[in-house]
Amino acid sequence: MFDSRHIRTFHEVVRTGSYSAAARALGYTQPAITQQMKALERAVGTPLFLRVGRRMRLTEAGEALSRHAAVILDSMAAARQQMAALTRLRAGRVRVCAFPSAGATLVPEALARLAADHPGVRVELQESEPPESLDRVVRGECDIALAFTYPGLREQVPEELVEVPLLEDQLTVLMPAGHPMARRRAVRLAELTDERWIAGCLRCRTNFLHECAELGFAPDIVFTTDDNLMVQSLVAEGLGIAMMPGLVLSFLVHRKVTGRPLEPAARRQVSAYALREHLRIPATALVLEELKAVAANRVGC
Repeated sequence: MFDSRHIRTFHEVVRTGSYSAAARALGYTQPAITQQMKALERAVGTPLFLRVGRRMRLTEAGEALSRHAAVILDSMAAARQQMAALTRLRAGRVRVCAFPSAGATLVPEALARLAADHPGVRVELQESEPPESLDRVVRGECDIALAFTYPGLREQVPEELVEVPLLEDQLTVLMPAGHPMARRRAVRLAELTDERWIAGCLRCRTNFLHECAELGFAPDIVFTTDDNLMVQSLVAEGLGIAMMPGLVLSFLVHRKVTGRPLEPAARRQVSAYALREHLRIPATALVLEELKAVAANRVGC
């Protein structure tokens, strides 16, 4: 293997035409240059220079190495610049996988903050519900996953992942604005046993069924969808009500829909997950910090 210092010195000897000139240019002593060139010739396995009188001439091997030396040094300089850009957050790529309501709230705010201070850091967005989003981090398909868990359910998190808690998301009930319960500040799930329901993703639906079973009733689920806008449209048309996370209230688009928190309060934990070694990557760590900052400013979740 070549020593990069020897390649640099060799390139300077070729450029200046002598060991003494290379020593002056590099700030070395001439014996140090001589020793480096001998070490390089040992690594190559053949002489690189021939002396013709007082002049030095490259051997065939020396000429071949000379053609590559400039390219090697340029590539190393480019690599140093790129590493410096990554560590100083002038560049970098982070792949974020988020569930829909986080992708519509936390992520845009965090990316806006990031773009303002570190425009060279590029974030690629993917959408996926847990547990698939966590598995994608483990498989190397994304760097950060935003996911949620419910306290009443036993949910496994891959042991390779580190959890970064972001916020507790208050669960609410979406209902038509004219619903009798809409006049209340909060509603009890036990008072909604006769309602028609719209259920969400598998994890949310599992928690919803668990909560209902704890109260001794089986809900009448008439529609199932993980599309938040579709849920709102179905509720707006009076086709059912839905238990939804508080984050959804940030992007209610139907005037005929309102949300009321559950009483007693029910919450889900929203967290970011990443591989432990990824926490040391500056761009990944920065995105996590921005997500934590945005989550800390959320009110009513």
